[in-house]
Amino acid sequence: MTEKEIGLLILTFGVFLCFVHVFGYVFERLRQPRLVGEIVAGIFLGPFVLGKLSPGVSDYLFANPALGADRTKAILGFIYWLGVLLLMFISGSQVKRLLSKENRRETAWILGIGTPLPFLIVMILGVSGVISIGPLVGVKGVEMSALLVLASAVAVTSIPVISRIFNDLGILHTRFASLILGSAVLEDIALWGVLAVATALTRQTSLADQYIVGSTAQHLVITFTFMGTAILAMPTVLKALGRWRWNLLLRASRLAYAIIVLFAYVGAAAYFEVNLVFAAFLAGFGLAGGISGGQREHFSDALDSISKFSYGIFIPVYFALVGYRLVFGRDFSPTLLVAFLLGSTALSLISVGLAAKLAGFRRLDILNLAITTNARGGPGIVLASVAFDAGIISAAFYTTLVLTAIITSQMAGLWLRYVLSRGWPLLSTDEEDVVEAPVATPVGGDLLGHPSSPSVGF
Repeated sequence: MTEKEIGLLILTFGVFLCFVHVFGYVFERLRQPRLVGEIVAGIFLGPFVLGKLSPGVSDYLFANPALGADRTKAILGFIYWLGVLLLMFISGSQVKRLLSKENRRETAWILGIGTPLPFLIVMILGVSGVISIGPLVGVKGVEMSALLVLASAVAVTSIPVISRIFNDLGILHTRFASLILGSAVLEDIALWGVLAVATALTRQTSLADQYIVGSTAQHLVITFTFMGTAILAMPTVLKALGRWRWNLLLRASRLAYAIIVLFAYVGAAAYFEVNLVFAAFLAGFGLAGGISGGQREHFSDALDSISKFSYGIFIPVYFALVGYRLVFGRDFSPTLLVAFLLGSTALSLISVGLAAKLAGFRRLDILNLAITTNARGGPGIVLASVAFDAGIISAAFYTTLVLTAIITSQMAGLWLRYVLSRGWPLLSTDEEDVVEAPVATPVGGDLLGHPSSPSVGF
């Protein structure tokens, strides 16, 4: 690349960085989730706002002939993925007691009822004809695939967005956070398997086709093996490597060593075709010592440095790029959005609420768990994008899924901030979850989600 091409890319990245922090700060002052402001910044810079208001400026930044739209898109895509991987790595390193003994019973109830119940209800309503699938079907014309995506979109929980909300509120260390994220990790594995079936159905004529059954079963076995190894075995391996006297990289730079661990997990996940987002989360989890969490103090300085830089640069730009990729125009259907938003939210809240009740939680606990798990966020957007690109769903349904993901994530952030501002516990069974609500402060504090941080906006 020439100096001019590099300069144009840096300019585009700088514009994103400027707008994302300004919009995030404004939304924070309006007592709205900061990440929603970051997404709105991306929408403003996208083709449906800046592209309409000033086509020349938009083309110069994102489709300049001197650089090429395809090259710009590819590099911004790399920044997008780097942001989400760093977010998940940091989140994994700060979550304690994921799938620990004290959470297993509650996690089992949420996974056993909270996730499959809404999925099964949507499938039954769709197969029986109560829900009209026609308007949701994409160019491939496979109604069963669209129905599977619809059911998955109701049940999915956003690990990246929930992690960002927890970090901004300073509650990643709590049992509430570990319970939510532990359940979300396992449920999303199953839902990605469902998406694999939906995609395969667009190429086959029968669900019983040997290709579908074989490839999907193999993919799920590999995924579960990878996750099980990362959760149960790798923390011990990383601890042993940390004590190895010939680990020169660790002795040379703990920060570089932490990043290499992240890259190793992601590289292995790519090789085995496992979801990279989960791999990044598990890399942070393993580096911090796994379920015991006994190794994080050895990497606290390195992880704090990564957190400060990531939350100042790459993670906000990731959320801005989410907004930049949204599609509006005549393909947007307000009726479909309202119907799906209200229906899916009600179904999710009832299902998770029932699971939490059976798990022994109390009234406020139940509401906290139900509203938080209803946040669709990043996985909801990724689910929509993959399904739309595969021709499974229509453009109108794609836009609906993305907007629902944003709205439900905003609802979760606002509710948790309200609970903490009142001094209420996130879980009445755990006194450490009584957390003082963060308050938005002027720029100048750290970026770790502590009360002095400008990233705290809930």
